[in-house]
Amino acid sequence: MILNRDLYLKRLYKHKDKDLVKIITGIRRCGKSTLLFDLYHKRLLEDGIPDDHIIKVAIDNIKNADLKEPAALYKYLAQQMQGKGRCYIFLDEIQLVENFEDVVNGIKRDFDCDVYITGSNSKFLSTDINTRFRGRGIELKMFPLSFSEYYSYCQGDKRKAFNDYMMYGGMPYLLQEPEPMQKAEYLRTIAETVVIDDIVERYGIRNKEVLQALLSLLCSSIGAYVSSRKITDTLRSNGHATVDHKTVGSYIENLCDSFLFYRADRYDIKGRAYLKTLHKYYAVDIGLRNAFLNFRQIEPTHTIENIVYTELLHRGYIVDIGRNEQKEIDFIARNMKDTYYIQVSYTLIDEKTREREVSSFRKLDDGYKKIVITMDDDPFTDLGNGYKKMNMLDFLLDEYALEKA
Repeated sequence: MILNRDLYLKRLYKHKDKDLVKIITGIRRCGKSTLLFDLYHKRLLEDGIPDDHIIKVAIDNIKNADLKEPAALYKYLAQQMQGKGRCYIFLDEIQLVENFEDVVNGIKRDFDCDVYITGSNSKFLSTDINTRFRGRGIELKMFPLSFSEYYSYCQGDKRKAFNDYMMYGGMPYLLQEPEPMQKAEYLRTIAETVVIDDIVERYGIRNKEVLQALLSLLCSSIGAYVSSRKITDTLRSNGHATVDHKTVGSYIENLCDSFLFYRADRYDIKGRAYLKTLHKYYAVDIGLRNAFLNFRQIEPTHTIENIVYTELLHRGYIVDIGRNEQKEIDFIARNMKDTYYIQVSYTLIDEKTREREVSSFRKLDDGYKKIVITMDDDPFTDLGNGYKKMNMLDFLLDEYALEKA
């Protein structure tokens, strides 16, 4: 089954033939290879590009083991491009090649080619991209399936589909596994593979038990403020007596560099400045988060908060946590055109809950839309003072929902 990832295909195609290395990053099994080798390949053929001008190399395929050596990869690509004019180069899991940037910069210098590469582990840091490619690289961050993508394939009752999504998330392969037990086992396998391959092996981490305990704490702390010192104290009280906060901070960076978690920083709206202490961490995929916790601690409010956060990233927003004097706003979502203040609450039926959520918006007279996303399914969207209530499924299934609010 090949899933259409139209959003990412459009973003990738927008940079076709630009003098930039197109770099697709994201957690393993989120669909990077399919996007490049199948969907984008097909698009180039539709544009009239000859098939033999599209050169694809999956570095992690055993038949290409010899091409992990930089000189061998360069020689192979040079042979494939010889005498053909402009070629399109696809290199999957390029981080497996030592000093791969030298190969990419070399073939761009010596041949007429448009280069696309993918990477999925902490050896392929987005912070290194401009350095590696001399300012001529652009990163496309790819995520597992959004709920809209997921629902376009499973169809049926929306609420049931969303309940399944809250439990198992959006890793693309899951659409081929109808049985819950198989879904859960697949997610556990991916979670363990990511931990071992992208973190333990890469950084030479000796105490895997501490890393796994940290993972469980982060997964349990979605929606809560996190500091390395606080986590260190918790780990010590749970029997990891020798761990220190510097190690914990380093491990957290490793988890984010492996695309397992994303950090949300706090922004003081009145002071117009980022706050240096306390952050929140959200899982790239709620199904993987649940798998790390062995499908315990499935708390709906924090689950939907995580899903809203990753959906906003999926749509290209910069997402922070807002501080409005002594009140907290779950998310400030910004792009080049708009800014939104967003609260996430499972329900606003209770008057106290409603007051708590909307009170965070008060004294903000900057004209930005203020929206509470909730699972409530009713026609009453006006919360007064210009504040709006939005149904969760309406938000997820309409990429322009915030603009329409």
